[in-house]
Amino acid sequence: MSHILNTSWLIPCYPLLGMGLSVFWSPGISRRTGPRPAGYLNAMMTFLALLHSWLAFWAISDQQPEYFSVSWLDAANLHIDFEWSVSTIKLTALMVVTGLNLLAQIYAIAYLEMDWGWARFYSLLALFEAGICTLILTNSLFFSYVMLEILTLGTYLIIGYWFNQSLVVTGARDAFLTKRVGDLFLLMAVVALYPLAGTWNYQELTIWAETTELNSTTATLLSLALVAGPAGKCAQFPLHLWLDEAMEGPLPATILRNAVVVCTGAWVLILVQPIIAISPVGLTVTIAVGAITAIGGSLIAIAQTDIKRILSYAVSAYLGLVFIAVGVGETQIALTLLLTYALAMALLVMAIGNIVLSNVTQDVTLLGGLWSRRPITGLSYLVGVAALTAIPPLGSFWVLYSLTDTLWTTTPWLAGVVLTVNGLTAFSLLRLFCLVFLGEIKPMTVRSPEELWLMVFPTTIGAGLALHLPLFMANWDLLPQWEMINFNSALVLIASSLVGAIGAILVYGNTRPELAFIPQGIKNFFAYDCYTVKAYQVTVVFVVNIISQIIAWFDKYVVDGLVNLVGLITMLSGQGLKYNNSGVAQFYMLSIVAGVALFGIIVCFPFLV
Repeated sequence: MSHILNTSWLIPCYPLLGMGLSVFWSPGISRRTGPRPAGYLNAMMTFLALLHSWLAFWAISDQQPEYFSVSWLDAANLHIDFEWSVSTIKLTALMVVTGLNLLAQIYAIAYLEMDWGWARFYSLLALFEAGICTLILTNSLFFSYVMLEILTLGTYLIIGYWFNQSLVVTGARDAFLTKRVGDLFLLMAVVALYPLAGTWNYQELTIWAETTELNSTTATLLSLALVAGPAGKCAQFPLHLWLDEAMEGPLPATILRNAVVVCTGAWVLILVQPIIAISPVGLTVTIAVGAITAIGGSLIAIAQTDIKRILSYAVSAYLGLVFIAVGVGETQIALTLLLTYALAMALLVMAIGNIVLSNVTQDVTLLGGLWSRRPITGLSYLVGVAALTAIPPLGSFWVLYSLTDTLWTTTPWLAGVVLTVNGLTAFSLLRLFCLVFLGEIKPMTVRSPEELWLMVFPTTIGAGLALHLPLFMANWDLLPQWEMINFNSALVLIASSLVGAIGAILVYGNTRPELAFIPQGIKNFFAYDCYTVKAYQVTVVFVVNIISQIIAWFDKYVVDGLVNLVGLITMLSGQGLKYNNSGVAQFYMLSIVAGVALFGIIVCFPFLV
């Protein structure tokens, strides 16, 4: 078993191998077999990675983490080691990543059945898997940043998969540029940390953070930069708009992106929490970003009519709760919340994908009456809703209870934020269920049977994992002790879920209400993402445009003008000098003497004065 642990670095290599071999089935190389073998090969490689993770998990069960290091660079007083560690937490995360990617790959076999870009698509899924697995294993902030950069590139490529569509190209570009904003600040923090702490090792950084006495300004800037990077990855305010546009990519990739990829920023945030805690301002900003995104994302989701947009804002909202947990120092709760969230969100995305593929439209107002035609998808979706919100005894209930109970004693208003987000999320997700599965059958849903079994199968597997997750959590000691449960906190949390769910059923159960009592201005405010795009246009975009125009004017009239002036003088001088070529030696001598005399006068002029 020790050999399994010592070779844990091979886990990211399985998808990389599948990625490399997929080239042979690209349409430009293989035309006889088609691209499908690339999908089967990558699914097999992912299964091997899952198997290796599972064996390593049982090998290290109830043991201390093991650490490994290999020298990577040693030059000019800079020594960088590639460090990785293996623990039960990391191997659990690896099983989640590889398991969900395997389900996404099986799902894609049916979803992209007629697509000829299999080799490229499965290669990009393999890139995601390898990058996330390496990020989980690495024990160095430097290599964590490198992996986040690779995932940013992968996001750009997978969103732009159907690159012949303008909206796809725009979404890929905006997602890449938005993430780059956070990446730039994170890079500043990574570079600044090394001369301050002398290491990028997470354990050593934690020890340094507990003993260092940094200047308050330096500590604040360092903390804010460390928060900015994960905020971009996790689609947190004000860098949240990219996730909505990322929905233009293939839906099987959305399973992995919405469930796991967005969590990579939160993973790094949890690891650097001791450094952020050096500055009270950093912790305050972390909590503020999480709270604003959680409340705002939950409210915006209710006003959306696009089935994908509803889930995208739910993603931002729940990752906002992770930011709150990190801000108050509850990193264990944050890690557990990532686990329960990932399984539930993957299930929800697979369930709505079954609907999107065969019903053409993504507008929930054009759907309805699918319960009689899609019972398996409907039940799976309800399991996903229960697993994401605080419905006992499923996983998220226990995590949200632990977070709420902790916040009641320290910051009660944050406990109110958690309850509000839980209730609003239950309302928005049940609203989607009522609009899509209940009510009258619409023209778009007259013919809408269950999809191919390769899409239904991973969906039901995801539902089974979500239902059985509390059993695994009990074996891993992630559930609170029964005698320590605060039943008041638990009942309030359950009540928030029921209020949201029952409210959605009463409002949207059998009708399509206009909700005339809500002013149209408020509806538009949340439907248009709180006018965040317009706010960017009148602030950031406006300022950048003005600066760009000033720079363009300076470049055109000052820089180019100076260059053109020199060229003009040179041209005129040359035109004038050509008339001196008379062929008379006395004239040449006179010109030389006059030039020397003029030069002498210029040099001696200060002394003559």
